[in-house]
Amino acid sequence: MSVPDGSLPPARFSAQNRSRALQADIMELILDRDLKAGDALPTEAELTQALGIGRNTLREALKVLQALGVVEIRHGFGMFVAPANFDALADGLTFRGRLSLRHEGNEALQLVDVRQALEAGLIGEAMDLSTPEHLAEIEATVQRMEALADSGEGFTEVDQTFHFQLFEPLGNELLLNLMSVFWKVYRKIHLELGEDPLISLVETAAVHRGIFEAVKAGDKDLASERLRRHFDGIRAQLTKLRDAP
Repeated sequence: MSVPDGSLPPARFSAQNRSRALQADIMELILDRDLKAGDALPTEAELTQALGIGRNTLREALKVLQALGVVEIRHGFGMFVAPANFDALADGLTFRGRLSLRHEGNEALQLVDVRQALEAGLIGEAMDLSTPEHLAEIEATVQRMEALADSGEGFTEVDQTFHFQLFEPLGNELLLNLMSVFWKVYRKIHLELGEDPLISLVETAAVHRGIFEAVKAGDKDLASERLRRHFDGIRAQLTKLRDAP
């Protein structure tokens, strides 16, 4: 129940603050004990004693941390520090993006902006680390894309592989995880809009060929610019949605 101005009643607001504080305490305990992904957490009894809380309060906090991907609860085995998992982030961003499409599309547009900034901004550094062998792998992916386009077949998975391959030389697992998150969000936004912003499969393949050729030539500015323009279609659609009366 909310008060007239839409905010939470003081008692409930205070309860939420206490819950967040407890979640922070549990995460600090994990850090203080130098636990890593896959390590077992202390038992419930140990945690309630260390944190000075009741068992039910602890369980509620652990459920939230499990949803956030911090803790993994394996019934019958115990509680563990969760491995890297971006599913919760992907689900949350996908929901926010799709929800915004029912209104002005601002958040969906911002998500596309972030993905564009990541790819266009880091391509130069990735190019510095690319090898001839890696470039040959990317070109093979482009060729598969072109062959599928010529036969009128979609190539969503091949498209995703292409973008991941561009940045593999960086060896940045966090970046690849974030790209995976934004890819899922991006595809959901496409489905929500009802059509691909690019005119045809053949033209889409040609866009990717152009990006690859700039990378192969070592032209960082051109590669960055072509990656930026790759997102112009969906940005135009989202801007049109935002500006519609």
